[in-house]
Amino acid sequence: MTPTLSTAIAFPVFFHGLVLSLGLIVAIGAQNAFVLRQGLRREHVGTVVLFCAVADAVLIAAGVLGMAQALGESPRLAQALALAGAAFLACYGWQALRRARHAGSLQAAPGGSGLRRGAAIAQAAAFTLLNPHVYLDTVLLVGSIGAQQPAALRGWFIAGAAGASLLWFVLLGFGARRLAPWFARPRAWQVLDALIGGTMCLLAALLVRHALPGS
Repeated sequence: MTPTLSTAIAFPVFFHGLVLSLGLIVAIGAQNAFVLRQGLRREHVGTVVLFCAVADAVLIAAGVLGMAQALGESPRLAQALALAGAAFLACYGWQALRRARHAGSLQAAPGGSGLRRGAAIAQAAAFTLLNPHVYLDTVLLVGSIGAQQPAALRGWFIAGAAGASLLWFVLLGFGARRLAPWFARPRAWQVLDALIGGTMCLLAALLVRHALPGS
């Protein structure tokens, strides 16, 4: 296989991981609000961004590699999880489309006293690891979808999904002062939710097609 052909095959897998992860992570929530707050206050931004991105990368890799071993031993389980993931993505997409009709806004809570680096890391860890959705979305859903990629391409999927987290947190943390007015506009979130909803529904359809080749 030539390098050009290898890249041509790997890029769609990388892009799939990137789009899936972005669709799940770009939402109004406590973790994003915390990163935005730290960016606005310019407090330990690099540390918080790095922690959140690395935590996501570890969870994504653990999900993909762990699920790959489980699914490799049970093709029927792989098909069932693919269909369950498609249903989840379809519901997530529908919810995003509904939010697009009445979107909210993302605003960082006003601050209090500054945080020490250790306290900032502790809060980032709490917002990241104590959120049950991170295990459903990042470990189970992203992991089960990534595990169904060919073994040689799973690393590309992990890189795409982890890269999406890194890109989002960098934009949110370091671009906070420029992006804050945009995040405060409900109209901007309506457009974003509409795009996310359409993308998630498309991914759900592709996942069903992959799980049921004859459909």
